[in-house]
Amino acid sequence: MKAIRIAKPGGPEVLVLQDVELPAPGPGQVTVRHKAIGVNFIDTYHRSGLYKLPLPAGLGTEAAGVVEAVGEGVTAVKPGERVAYCTAPVGAYAEAHNVPADKLVKLPDGIDFDTAAAAMLKGLTVQYLLKQTYAVKKGQTILFHSAAGGVGLIAGQWAKHLGVTVIGTVGSDDKIELAKANGYGRVLNLSQDEWVARVREWTGGEGVPVVYDSVGKDTFLGSLDCLAVRGMMVSFGNSSGAVPAFEPGTLAGKGSLYLTRPTLFHYANTHPALQAMADDLFGMIAGGAVKIAINQRFALADARAAHEALHSRKTTGATILIP
Repeated sequence: MKAIRIAKPGGPEVLVLQDVELPAPGPGQVTVRHKAIGVNFIDTYHRSGLYKLPLPAGLGTEAAGVVEAVGEGVTAVKPGERVAYCTAPVGAYAEAHNVPADKLVKLPDGIDFDTAAAAMLKGLTVQYLLKQTYAVKKGQTILFHSAAGGVGLIAGQWAKHLGVTVIGTVGSDDKIELAKANGYGRVLNLSQDEWVARVREWTGGEGVPVVYDSVGKDTFLGSLDCLAVRGMMVSFGNSSGAVPAFEPGTLAGKGSLYLTRPTLFHYANTHPALQAMADDLFGMIAGGAVKIAINQRFALADARAAHEALHSRKTTGATILIP
């Protein structure tokens, strides 16, 4: 089969399409023949070496497709069933992948392969952020960075459905209207607006109870300054680079703040938890409260171009690869 492999960490140029042998699924494993593959920022962290992988390695943790074969002891799914995953071992950038059965969810009718591959990791991330890491409440005003990104567009819609007012940030003016069309009440351009002052102004000087920040280095300290007393800083990504070291006393000086660095893999760490989160997400999509915007599609062979587009910050919504 065809698969993307990396032999060393680096930029998008290290992504190479190769012919590889896929063994039969082992005990507890399922071979999934991919129909669509999700592209996410965590893939760029694996590729760059920020999150280290034993090399050489595959890439990607999210895809949707059809069960082709099952290994010994697998009874939850059978060949021919439609499934998706987003917390499996890396290797999704391929025509097929052997995945632990407990990392799979079955796709309900009405959820197509492209939507599942675009929605699983991003949508489950929004699910745990808004409903578990900090459970937002109706009537609150919150701040969510990267409002026009794949996670951001889902978060804006979901939060609005929950009765929450969302202030969003984007990297350019051309993304403002997109964010507003996806649930954001107010949107700030990080490169032009004095966004910290505006957030304080719009909250009567009090600040917001929670900031969801996937940008990292460029926004971290400003995000702390947007928080109300005993507010929570949710740092869940590093698109601008890793957050530099800082003194814990900073949190005390800015209002006895809380800081967490959550990952989906710790929230969906059991199959019942994964399934419950997926059911919540699929229900939101089926009910029309959340619409998944797939705004970039690339062939599997063009994974390098997909990563270059992601780094340019010119992408909006979700990006998928088609094998």
